[in-house]
Formats: sequence, structure tokens, C-alpha cells
Amino acid sequence: MEIKQTDQLDNVYQDARNIRHHVFVEEQGIDESAEFDGTDSDAIHFVGYVDGSPVVTARTTVTKDGVHIQRVATEKAARNNGYAKQLLKYILADPMFQDAPKFYLGAQATAIGFYETLGFRQYGEPFTEVGITHVNMDKTI
Repeated sequence: MEIKQTDQLDNVYQDARNIRHHVFVEEQGIDESAEFDGTDSDAIHFVGYVDGSPVVTARTTVTKDGVHIQRVATEKAARNNGYAKQLLKYILADPMFQDAPKFYLGAQATAIGFYETLGFRQYGEPFTEVGITHVNMDKTI
């Protein structure tokens, strides 16, 4: 899998946006205005390509608390191939984040086990966002 990243609203970003639209808006029924919340221009977007086709994406934002990972999504036809895990391992090892104290995210409840395999741990109480139960998780570097 080839991984590309961008902090611009360019073609790589458009690929990320398309994956997110398919997964979050079409499959999960999340309102488009909630998914595309106006903060994409503040993030670094990562997209994984297999045979030239975009299959997985995530975005990151560096905050005072660390690296916030969001919008992790894999195209339906590409699931169960390890692409999301490969993308997240790439992000976790990216030298641009070497000084961050931790990585953190809000995981959909159905994805908790997946993130635990990458070393994330749950903290706090579950919460509901866009009608879906989430939990906060983090991984100290």
C-alpha cells in the first residue's frame, strides 16, 4: 500500500473526502455537515492507495495535548485487509509527530478492540457523537 499525506485541500484530500463520504455519510448515515465540519483545512490528511485506488484514510491535528487522530475510514470493499492498521502504524511512526506526548482519538464503540491492538487504551466514560457511541482512547509515546 502506498501512503500519501497532505495539509492542502488537493487531490489527496479529495480522495480522503470521498472515502469519508462513502463510509460516514452513505453507510453510517452521518449528516454531511457534521462529517465535513469546516476543520479539514487545519488537519493533515493521510490516504492509503492499493493499485492506485484510495482505500483508507485518517486525519490528524496537532494540539497542546498531542496528536488527535480522526476520521479513520476504510472503503467497504477494502475492509479486513489490514489497511487501517497499516495506515495508523505509519501515522504513529511518522517523524513529524516524534515530539508529541501522545496520540488520542474518539473511537466508535465497535472499533475499540481494533485500537487496542495498536496500543491505545480507553479512558473516561462513553459518549454519544452524531448518534453513535464513542469512547476516548489514547496512546502515550
